[in-house]
Amino acid sequence: MDEHSYAGINNPNTMQDSAQEYSKQNVKESTQKEMNQIKEQTSNEAIQQNLDEQVNNEGEQTTAPNGAESESDDALEEEVAKEELDLVDQLQLDLANTKDALLRKAAELENVRKRVQKERIGLFEDARIQALQDMIPIAEDMNRTLEASASTQIDEDFLTGVQMVASKFEQLFERYGVVPINQAQVPFDVDIHDAMLRQPTDNPEISSNTVLQVLESGYKIGNRVIKHAKVIVSE
Repeated sequence: MDEHSYAGINNPNTMQDSAQEYSKQNVKESTQKEMNQIKEQTSNEAIQQNLDEQVNNEGEQTTAPNGAESESDDALEEEVAKEELDLVDQLQLDLANTKDALLRKAAELENVRKRVQKERIGLFEDARIQALQDMIPIAEDMNRTLEASASTQIDEDFLTGVQMVASKFEQLFERYGVVPINQAQVPFDVDIHDAMLRQPTDNPEISSNTVLQVLESGYKIGNRVIKHAKVIVSE
């Protein structure tokens, strides 16, 4: 050890200065370290605050469009629901109109069917009545022949044949509901009688317009007269 080192060790002032200088250095370093920590902490807090602000801003930016989008969706749903209701109402109206039209058409078809059926029945009835009307004169000739046979000599075989034919006509008329009009001593009825002659009567019990005699029988089917009876009527 040289003299200066020895002297410094043995010199109290020098040792005190060194201690002070060392203490100052430690304080400086400690202070610098604390300042660095404070700066770092401050910097981290600033960064964190900046990040928090960015997150909040982004959240606000995100929330606003979502709210607007939600309102837009609600409006769209209401519009779609209204359109669906309008469509349902229109379909129900169209269905009611179609049903009404079909019912009208069905009623028209039913009326046509009934009218055609009635016309067919009428045509068949007219044809049947016309055929019976054509047969009546033949049947009447047969009856007159039988009436004349009572006072005229007629061949028995011929008379038997006339009786058979007359019986066939009678059965035919009965089958088709042909009823003869041949009653006397009944009130004269223009709907079923033709007055061929009017004559007075000596019988006080016979009133005026009474059928005195049936000259030729009439015929009817139900309420329909197919031939008027020819009669003599009292005055």
